[in-house]
Amino acid sequence: MPRITTNETYGCPPIRALTFDSLGLIKVIEARGKERSTPTVVNTWGEMNASRCVLASSMNDRLKNPLLAVARKDGKVEVLNPCNGDLHLSYSVFGDDVSPPEDDGVSGLHLFRKQKDDQAERSCTLLTCTKKGDVSIRSVKFPDAHDDSTEDVAPTTWKACSSGEVLVGKVDGTENFGLFGGRRVEVSIWDLEQCTKTWSAKCPPKDNLGIFTPTWFTCAAFLNNDDHRKFVTGTKSHQVRLYDASAQRRPVLTFDFHETAITAISEDPDGHTIYVGNASADLACFDIRTGKRLGSFLGKCSGSIRSVVRHPEHQVIASCGLDRYLRVYDVKTRQLISAVFLKQHLTGLVLDSGFSGEEIAVANTVVEAATEETIIEQKYYEEEDEEETEKEAPVKTKKSKKVKRSREKVSEGEEEEETEKEAPVKTKKSKKEKRSREKVSEGEEEDELRSKKTREHKKKKTKKVKHNQED
Repeated sequence: MPRITTNETYGCPPIRALTFDSLGLIKVIEARGKERSTPTVVNTWGEMNASRCVLASSMNDRLKNPLLAVARKDGKVEVLNPCNGDLHLSYSVFGDDVSPPEDDGVSGLHLFRKQKDDQAERSCTLLTCTKKGDVSIRSVKFPDAHDDSTEDVAPTTWKACSSGEVLVGKVDGTENFGLFGGRRVEVSIWDLEQCTKTWSAKCPPKDNLGIFTPTWFTCAAFLNNDDHRKFVTGTKSHQVRLYDASAQRRPVLTFDFHETAITAISEDPDGHTIYVGNASADLACFDIRTGKRLGSFLGKCSGSIRSVVRHPEHQVIASCGLDRYLRVYDVKTRQLISAVFLKQHLTGLVLDSGFSGEEIAVANTVVEAATEETIIEQKYYEEEDEEETEKEAPVKTKKSKKVKRSREKVSEGEEEEETEKEAPVKTKKSKKEKRSREKVSEGEEEDELRSKKTREHKKKKTKKVKHNQED
């Protein structure tokens, strides 16, 4: 029966991830606040251009003046400020006047954390590796963000392989040794200070049918930051191999993971757990001491996984790939916490371990404190004014208030009584007077008419009497 677990975590802890896609865009995804929340896209840097696809990236997430380095498809390496996206410097691996060849490109990039001089804030050291095996360590100085960068010394270069393609370039935690491998290129460890090879793996033997399968390394990871001799690799033939340089040249442990190529590997801080992703969007964790699978992560992806990163502080891992999603998983329950759709095919990601998610909260607390101070000051001054007025005339103010209120009530009551008494009587009288006046006027008109008729009648009678007398 399938494993059924409940998702005990809701939302994502405060993390900050920077993703890189096939069109050269850099997107910043943040989940802020102490409580778990949903990550969202905060910023997008760059312009859409397929020739500026990000092939490799590295980040120095120090607390003061952090740096981010990206290697693009056109052969340029850029150093940016991961906080605001400002460009510090840009140079071409193949030369300013040379166009990058089609069969060559940057396959490995590392931004050194340690600095040999005192000008750590104004310089950086970069290691780059191309597919043809050209490795270079270059120290660059940038006095200001707006000025042109200047190189302190000439870059140190050497050849990591004579044939084949170098697809993997890693630097250990001490930043003293580098690991290189790829297609038809066996894994080898180099001393970065002396630029010499200290160890190389042995070719695998033929199988039972006598068929030799050439090596094709796709990814690698060191198990411990303090020990460069133990590392794990993924191959095109869906194999995970554990090497111990102090024991032998061939892998100490080998096991298969499904039937597609291994595309991403990340180590856990405990030193024996690894997270493996492949081209068929399967993500699982293994105990590298025994090769036993501890479990698969729920919430299946729909595209090839290109990068898996374990957060150094929180118990989460982040993955991205060709399905255009950034997914965050819980390490303990192996369940999907959140997923963010980013529209383009993703080629890689980095996590900012110095991000705490309290920048906005701190700013808000500062503003709130300022507003509280102003409010307290206003209240203090108002109380002082009231005390002064009360000392000068405390009784008068109270009496005046009471008298004013009583007077206002009395005046309001008198006005109401007057309106109640006078207004209705006046209205009634006025109506009766109007009606009486109308009746009187009508009576007067009738009397006038009657008087006129009587007068006319009398005149007629007098005329008749006179006429009779004359006759």
